[in-house]
Formats: sequence, C-alpha cells, structure tokens
Amino acid sequence: MTRPSLAENRTMSILNKAKAEGYAVPGMCCYNIESIIATVKAAEAARSPAMVLLFPWAIQYAGDSLVKAAADAAHSASVPVSLHLDHAQTPELVRRAADIPDGFDSIMCDMSHYEKEENLKLTAELVQYCHERGIAAEAEPGRIEGGEDGVAETADLEGLLTTPDEAEEFVNTGIDMLAPAFGNVHGEYGPRGIQLEYDRLKAINERVGERVRLVLHGADPFDEKIFRDCMAGGVTKVNINKGMNNHYAWVQEEMRGKPLTSVIEAGTLAMQKAIEKYMHWLGSAGKA
Repeated sequence: MTRPSLAENRTMSILNKAKAEGYAVPGMCCYNIESIIATVKAAEAARSPAMVLLFPWAIQYAGDSLVKAAADAAHSASVPVSLHLDHAQTPELVRRAADIPDGFDSIMCDMSHYEKEENLKLTAELVQYCHERGIAAEAEPGRIEGGEDGVAETADLEGLLTTPDEAEEFVNTGIDMLAPAFGNVHGEYGPRGIQLEYDRLKAINERVGERVRLVLHGADPFDEKIFRDCMAGGVTKVNINKGMNNHYAWVQEEMRGKPLTSVIEAGTLAMQKAIEKYMHWLGSAGKA
C-alpha cells in the first residue's frame, strides 16, 4: 500500500486523534511475525488504533522482509495501525529504513548517545530526510537510562533528564514526536523502583505539547494509574515491550514439545490478550 503524504501520515493521524480525544495509543515492540499479528488482531478486536514498533535488529536480521510483512499487516488492518522504527541510532540506519518503499510511517531518529549539539544537528538533518519521504520523526532530548533488547547497547551511558528548554530545542529541529526523559528507564528499574518526575513532564508538555506528540518509553512495569498520570502529563504514545513479549515466552515454556503451530497460535493469542488490556488501560479501546 502506497505511503501517504506527510500531511496524511498514518502515525500522526493516529496520535493527533488521541491528543484531541484524551487517550493514548499502545506502540507494541515486535520482534517476530507473531507479535505483529497479535498487535493487529488486538487492535481489530478492541476497535483500537495501534502502532507496530520494530527495532533496528529487524533490519539487521531480515533485511526488508520483516518490515514489508509488518507494513502489509498494519496497513491492511480494518482499524488504523501504523508501522514505526524505534531507536534508529545511526544516520545510515535512519536513511536505510526511510528508503524502504511503502514501509515505515514513522522513525525514531535516536541520536541521544551523541553530545547534545551533535544530537540536534543530526536530528535536524534526519528529520528533513524522513519528511521528504512522508515519514514522521521522533527524537529523544536528554537520554533515557538503560538498555533494551534489539537496540544498540547504551545502558552504560548516564541518563540525562529532559528540560523544557531542551524540549524546545528539539522541537525546533522539526520533529513530530518527542520522547522525554523524566525518570523513566529502558529495561529494568532496579532497586530504586519507579520514580517519575510528573512535574517535569507537565512542564515539558506545557512548553511543547501543542506542537509535538509526547511518547512514553520504559513503560513495561507500569500499572493503569501510572499510565493515567502520564497521559495527564500529555503522553499519547506508550511503548510496550516485555508487557507483550513475555507472554509469548511463557507460552513457549508451558507448551514445550507440543506441535509448533499450536504453540505459535497460543503464543499469539496470549500476546493479543495482553495488548487488549493495555488498550483498555490507555483508553484507546473503542476509539477506531
């Protein structure tokens, strides 16, 4: 299916509606076709918009193949589903992904491992490259602490919290989505637990929230109340990883030795049910 123009971008149409109507949309971090299918089936069952998220690993592992399969599944759904590349961490990878025909609707140009000035410079260049191809762009001012499976290891880099001034600087690069660092962590939160700075999120939203959509990373251990508090701070896109993928792993363990097709189907269904729960928590169920 041909990619629409930037003015009709699928990702931004989904998130702009969420902003206008006061809910958030789950962005499901997918590693295989089962998780992609589970996301689409959950969206159709719950009548919810959704986003399929792939990591750079998908391209490194399978070239364009998984991207094209994901795009076909997402764009053929009976409800709005877009395809997003999360944490593309080199300019070469962003351009490589943006050049896949009718593939990604949006790309996270994650240059957060560079110093701020280089981050801003590269982000501006890559946003323009994406926009010329009808692709929306996300960036991360500051640096969200921790690492994630399928992303180049950055867990050893110090987390840097986002300020409203930094958010403004990144909005000026032309981005469409902004992922603030306000105490959220990629991967495990560790002994200190979840310590989010909601006042920081609110201040960022007050400064730039009318011009970009805010994205929540590091949300796996969050409950419905935390999601609601983040949504009150302007979040409209919520990235979920283990909250879906762990269900597939558990089914594989439970059904070890059973016919592979039955394991795949049961794993897909378990992920679908987990995704539907998030859709109800985020308020997106029934909005498509």
